[in-house]
Amino acid sequence: MQKPTFIEAIEEIVLKDPRFDRDAYLFVREGLDFTVQMLKKNPQGPPALRHVTGQELLDGLRRHALEQFGPMSKTVLEEWGIKQCEDFGEIVFNMVERGILGKTERDSRDDFKGGYSFDEAFVKPYRPAHRRARSTPSTGRSRTSESKKLSNSSN
Repeated sequence: MQKPTFIEAIEEIVLKDPRFDRDAYLFVREGLDFTVQMLKKNPQGPPALRHVTGQELLDGLRRHALEQFGPMSKTVLEEWGIKQCEDFGEIVFNMVERGILGKTERDSRDDFKGGYSFDEAFVKPYRPAHRRARSTPSTGRSRTSESKKLSNSSN
């Protein structure tokens, strides 16, 4: 019997556990590659060929999502069923159980608990530093009050 391809294995996982879209698994696999490359570039880090921890993978997945999807990161991940860091852990361990990824004895789903808030990681970087009411230079009144006056006078 021939070993299934990566895509076939993912399709089997999704049939068994439909919580996450097929693209979520592809993203996590790409995110793992991204994380490995990111760790290789860190000159003060440990040797390049080593096991990636859950927390390292979470950081890599966050960075990869921001690089790939920018301000749409949270929306895209949620569309795939990923709403919190623990969901990344579920995906990883579904792939481990299917033999796609490996793990050590110390690895567990708990490694993905308490990672980061999706709002902090994917929404906050794109919010303005601070919001202030815009004032018109001559009157100091906000533009919204000026707009209301204009719309009321045209009625």
